[in-house]
Amino acid sequence: MSKELIYLLLIFALLVIPRALQRFSIPAPLSCLVFGIAAMLWLGNSAHDPVVGLLATLGISSLFLFAGLEVDLADLRKGMWPLLAHLVIRSATLTGVAWLAWHYAGLPWQAAALLALALLTPSTGFIMDSLSQLGLDEAERFWVSSKAIAGELLALAALFVVLQAGDPLHMGLSSLALIAMMVGLPLLFIALGRWVAPHAPGSEFSLLVMVGMLAAYITYSLGVYYLVGAFIAGLVARLLQQRMPSLASHDNLHALRLFASFFVPFYFFNAGTKVPSEALSFEALGLGLVITLVVLPLRIGVVWLQRRLMFGESFRSSLRVALALSPTLIFTLVLAAIMRERFAIPAVLFGALLLYAALTTLLPSLVFRRPLDVDPLQNESEPGADHALQDDAVREPDAMPGTEQAAVRDA
Repeated sequence: MSKELIYLLLIFALLVIPRALQRFSIPAPLSCLVFGIAAMLWLGNSAHDPVVGLLATLGISSLFLFAGLEVDLADLRKGMWPLLAHLVIRSATLTGVAWLAWHYAGLPWQAAALLALALLTPSTGFIMDSLSQLGLDEAERFWVSSKAIAGELLALAALFVVLQAGDPLHMGLSSLALIAMMVGLPLLFIALGRWVAPHAPGSEFSLLVMVGMLAAYITYSLGVYYLVGAFIAGLVARLLQQRMPSLASHDNLHALRLFASFFVPFYFFNAGTKVPSEALSFEALGLGLVITLVVLPLRIGVVWLQRRLMFGESFRSSLRVALALSPTLIFTLVLAAIMRERFAIPAVLFGALLLYAALTTLLPSLVFRRPLDVDPLQNESEPGADHALQDDAVREPDAMPGTEQAAVRDA
């Protein structure tokens, strides 16, 4: 069988079959991950294909580029004080889990910190692109998206510090390079918008994607992962919206959704092909179940209690927000791979993290009876859904109930 035919069959399998399985409340990313694991078991090392690896890089980078474009600092300022309290609590739980892993799991402190991030960081891109399917009300959607974005910003900053902390000199140089990139990206966008875009109508999407990939490669070269640079590029493009509205325009966002929806399945498939066979053991299964039974109720309980105490929400509403924030699939997969490559964590722990990621991702699908999907195009399935989410996030505080309205007005 020719390679061209194999690639065509793979594209069909990743883009069509997972969608068909969603009728059984199985998220499409999990199906792609399982396909990758099956390919690894069948083909062994032959399943590692450089073309699939490149497509996977495009997928994860475009997803976090889109996530950066979704950040609206004005919305975050509306709920500043509640979000700051949320980040303080998140920082305390991350520190506590990292300390426990360092002292009792025998992990190096950097690996322990990455483990805490892998267990406690919601996958914002996954959550944001699934909000329209959860049936949450406006206030609940606002807080789910705001908490997810704020948590992702904290996690990316922590990821950069943890990965660079082993070498202070390298960390200093990498920090300078990151600052230079953050200063240079706006200048690059402005230069392209002034000297290229006027002479090439419709090129704004291509320029955005290329700059995002460049930023992703820079942070990867600095010893961090692709997603950090891609997210920063998206955030910079969003901050330039007043000066260059075409960068974060609705048409550009829609085009980026299309781009990401094609390439993201390859990331999950490629991640599956890199799962070591030793990670698929009963020991890993048992450890994964233990981690899930301990960590997942803790995460849900902390958010639920926070909502009850700060806003006096009902039991049901607080629980819905907490459940919507439970998926960790993307962050867990990325950080588990980093821990295995750089710190050689045991295969059993690697497999346990995969099971934990799968179960946290399945939970909202089972509770809300709707399949969650990382495909950003799902938000386009209903007329005006994309605008509805934006309107929900920037609505007036009067749309929020009770003490929650007062908290945002004070902020």
